[in-house]
Order: sequence, then structure tokens, then C-alpha cells
Amino acid sequence: MKAKAPPDRKLPQHGEFLEGWDERQLFDVERVKGAYYGGEWMDLEDCVGTYLPDSSKCSGCPEKSSCPRSQSRNAAESKIETIVLESADDVSQGATKGNSGIVHAGYDDKPGSLHAKFCWPGNQMFPQLDKELRFGYQLNGSLVLATNEDEVKILNELMERGRANGVLNLRIVQKEELFQMEPALNPNAIAALYSPDAGNCIPYEFAIALCENAVDNGVEIRIRREVTNITKSGEVFEIDARHWEPSDYIQAREKQGKSADGSDEARAGGIPGTVRAGIAVSSLSVVLKGLQMAIDENIDAYVRLQSAAATIFVILMTAFILLKPSGKKRGPTDLKDLVSKLSAPVGGGGDKVQVEDMKTGGSGSWNAVKGVTVGREIVKARYVINCAGSSSDKIARLIGDDSFVIKPRLGDYLLLNRNQGHLTSHTIFPCPDPILGKGVLVQTTLWGNLILGPTARDMHKPDAADMSDARAKSSRGDWIIEASEKDTNFIHVAGIDSPGLAGSPAIALEVVRLLRLAGLDTIPNSSFNPNRAPIITPKQGMKGLKMGPVGKNDSNGLKAEEAKMASNVVCKCEKVTELEVVRAMRRSLPIDSTQGIRKRTRAGMGHCQGDKDNYNCECRVAAIIARENGTDPNEVGRRPWPATSTLSERWITDSERRELEKRMSVEQ
Repeated sequence: MKAKAPPDRKLPQHGEFLEGWDERQLFDVERVKGAYYGGEWMDLEDCVGTYLPDSSKCSGCPEKSSCPRSQSRNAAESKIETIVLESADDVSQGATKGNSGIVHAGYDDKPGSLHAKFCWPGNQMFPQLDKELRFGYQLNGSLVLATNEDEVKILNELMERGRANGVLNLRIVQKEELFQMEPALNPNAIAALYSPDAGNCIPYEFAIALCENAVDNGVEIRIRREVTNITKSGEVFEIDARHWEPSDYIQAREKQGKSADGSDEARAGGIPGTVRAGIAVSSLSVVLKGLQMAIDENIDAYVRLQSAAATIFVILMTAFILLKPSGKKRGPTDLKDLVSKLSAPVGGGGDKVQVEDMKTGGSGSWNAVKGVTVGREIVKARYVINCAGSSSDKIARLIGDDSFVIKPRLGDYLLLNRNQGHLTSHTIFPCPDPILGKGVLVQTTLWGNLILGPTARDMHKPDAADMSDARAKSSRGDWIIEASEKDTNFIHVAGIDSPGLAGSPAIALEVVRLLRLAGLDTIPNSSFNPNRAPIITPKQGMKGLKMGPVGKNDSNGLKAEEAKMASNVVCKCEKVTELEVVRAMRRSLPIDSTQGIRKRTRAGMGHCQGDKDNYNCECRVAAIIARENGTDPNEVGRRPWPATSTLSERWITDSERRELEKRMSVEQ
């Protein structure tokens, strides 16, 4: 069933909260208040107790202090222990954030393939996952368009393929109904395959929600750990990981006479990075795709592991390193003073992150931020899950397994302003290309932007080797979800291209099955809490919010100041409050960069992109991070412009516009 449209609006245009438009763009949209919950629209007055739950019953609620540097806070103990090694600087970089966010229905997948096996079952798990984790899921449906009778035949073939894959509710809609559904379509469209069960989410918000809940239930996550070697002694793998930190952070620490790896603040003592025993997860590159431990009365599995984007990063282990909170104390701190110590974001446009860097997080990769190795860590593990995205074949070769090769496929998206989001409500595809698959798409994102793309370039071909950012495809032409032929305790989850996000919950259950076959005894965790409180909350227009120069409405970060933080807007375009930034900082995952806050709260993701001459939100956020972490402002990771963009400029020139209009007129 299609998501209920918000009142007073023809098309749903946003996700979990409504603001981010300036007064010229608001028109009737400003009157709409609410959120998407479990795929359906929920009005603001109905959000309390559902989308906005009782915080005492949820994981992910604000803690008193921030996390240790480059490692998670563990708020609970599990009978089965898990560690995740992430080579980038956050749990949602690379392919996790750089994908369409579509929860496909599964009609396009070849019957009998792993794509077909896991896509539809995974699709059906998303509404309940969103009700528990509140990452924002919109059940908007998809349309595959036909512009001639030959393409209509393809639509019928797709529908039959979908039915063979177990996909329900598929049907062909004719032109009259089609244009009632989507009035702005090209007039040449004559029919479409309609799948009401397709949906969309923001992939990095999905991954962050999964990881926060996993950590709150006993999982440990370490970021900036690149796996460089794996050996085995008896039944135990020894995983060698390189711990790196950004050069700016290292320099700031050295000026203060502090250790580069943060061990003087973060660890309980002993040799950093050693573990007593256990099993671990290894990830060389790409990003953490997500993981959650759960008990589900309706699913015969103790652990439910999920991924966003391409695959999952998970490993079950019997022991992990013992950490203690950093003990850093926050006191009254003048944000205006902190902001004054910060320079503008670096970069002037035209810079390009290389393909190898994209495999390890793009702007969050060690090379992009001039990373410096600060230590080595050995993780001992009985079971390993290799889900390293574009480098999963390299991880496999560390144990002598050369049974597959990853052939990266790159692509570009264009993300348009929210004033274009009204042009569609469904996810719209052309008929699929016989070689490249579903091809480009048009859809409104959960937050109301219009997204176009992606293009596709196979990076193993010489003429495409230096074009754009990567996602993994395997030499087998299908997903690789299996125990390694070299060691049954080493599980591959590799080559997970589209529709990997949709299939990820079902893939996770398969990983659990494989671990059980390998001998892992999954003991139920009776204290598991599947519910997570959202970071971003719906707002009622500008009611109760305050904007002004730095220092006018800022709090000092103390609990007594929460009401003040809740009204202080630190990002004008997206109406992000100081309290939302602080809530993200006090959760379970380490955050030490403005990019990390950007993905969690949308601060700096609006029309001005954190322009220092507008509201200077990037510096405001950096100051809050420094205050919450008790660090020098110069230790905070900043957003380089243009980050991972392949464009040399933000806006097209007049000559480029004329050329584009010329080509469009020829095609029409």
C-alpha cells in the first residue's frame, strides 16, 4: 500500500522532519508537520509515543559524555560479543552513503540468483525495522516506464520475473492512470510496471541507526582501523589492523603534549588494541554497512544483522578489548570563543578524491585527510565475516582465497534542491538496459530533494578507471554469501551491488545460518533492546526556534540548559538545533568531525552547504563537537570542499546551460 500523503500537499516531499526551506520555498509545504514511520506518513500530533517514543524504553538516548576517540561506547553486555573494524572515519562512508537508498521489490532480479533469493524477503522487513530503529522509511512505490510497445513487452517480462521471485502486488498501469499518478512524466510514456512495495530511505541514516543500536546492545566498533594481515593459530584468527588518525588531529595533539592515539584518555591501560580472546569482524575498506543484534519472536534467529548499501559488516566474538569512558568533563564553554578559533572549511573546488580512496571512505579515507599511522592492533577471533566492499577480494586473499575478484563500478548522482522534489512521488526507472541493468532513476528522497542517477562505469575497464566513486561488483555476476573454501569459519559477504540495501536484512539472517553451520553457538540475549530513539525530531515550523549570531542563543552544554539548546538553531537551512547536535554527540558512536554530525542531523546539508558567509553552521557545529569532546577546536575534523564531488564547480555556466538546452531540444 502506498504511503499516505501528508495533508494539504499533492506529493510527499520530505522525511523525518519538515524544515529546511527558506520563506520563498515554503508555500503549502510549511503547513505540513509529521514524519514517516514504518513506511507510512504520521502527523505531528500522532508522533508522540510512536515515532517519538518514551526515551526510557529506547537505546540511543543521550549519555552524559561523548565517546572515546575512534571507538564506540559499550552500554550493555552481550552473551555473544562482537567487534567491528572500520577502515574509514565513520560507520557510513563510501558506498553506504553514496547510493540511491532504494528498497527494491525484486522484480528485476534473475530467478534463482542470490539477488532474487534475498531482495523480496529483505524488502518486507523494512517497515518493522523502521518502527524499531526510526531511521525514516518511505513506502512510495516504484514505476518502470515504457515509451513503446517493445518496452511494454519488457514490462510484462519483468512482471513475470517478479512473480517467479515471489514478489507480490505487481501490475501494469496504462497511460491514463500513470499520468494521474505522475503528472510530470515525459508525454511519450505509455505504460509502467507498478510495484507498491518499493520504498526508500536515507542509507547512511539507516546504517547509523543500526550501528548505534548494535553498540547499545554490546557490540564494539572501532573506526580508522585498516586490516592489513590475517593469520591463524589453531582455531583462532589473528587480525592485524593499522590504526590511523588525521594529520590535523595529530598536529593539534602534539601542540598540547598529548598522545596521538588518544590512549591517555580512552583506554584503561595495557597495550592498546590487544584482545584476550574471541572472534572479530574484519573490514579493510568501504564503510560499515550496518549491524544489529536482535531477538525476534517471528524470526528463528538470535542475531539479526543488517546492512545499508552494499553489504554488512559483522563478526560475532567471545571477548573484546575492555575500555573505559574517557572521563572528559564538560563545563561552561563559550561557543563564540571556540568558533573564533576555527578557520573556514578547506578546499576551493576542483579537487578529486581518487578511486582507491573511495574504496576506503572517500573524504573519510586516511589518504584524503593525510592520515598518519599511530599504532597497530591485533584482534583474535574464532569467526570472521569479510564484508569489505570493493576490497573484499583483497581481504579474502589474506587467507589464500582467490575464488573471486571485485570489479568496481562507479557512478555519479545529481541531488537537486527541495524546490524540485514535488516533480515526483514514486521512484521512476526507464526500461532496464540488458547489460547495465535498471540504469538511471528519478525519485524524491525522504527529505524532499530530487535525486537523478546514477551513471555506471565499470572501473576494471581502462577507459573508465579515473572517473568517479566506486561500488562493488564481483567476477561471478552474483552476490557472494558463503563460507570460504579455505576456512569455513571465514564468511564472505562480497560483491553486494544493487539491490543490496533491500536484501540486507535477509542477507543477515543467512550469515547467522552460516555461522551456526560453522559451529557458533548463538545464545539468546534476554536483555536485548530493539528500539532506538531518533536523533532528528519533527518541528512545528519556526515555533519556539531562535536564530542569531554565534553566542546569542548558545548554551554551555549542561543538562540544565537543554531547553535553551532545543531552541537554538545552529543550521539555518535545515533548522538543526544545538540539542540535536549534542544528542548525536552523546550517543554510542564516536563523532569527531563535522561530516559525522552532517549525516546524523543534516547540519550543513542544506541549500548553502555550510557557507561561512551565510550562517557559518560548519564552524558552529565544530565548536559544539570540541566542547562535547573536551578537545581543542583544531582537533575536530572539518568538511573539505568539494568533499568527494567530481564537479569542478557547484553551478553550471551560461555556456554550459545553452549547450544543455540545445541537446535537450534535439532529443525532443
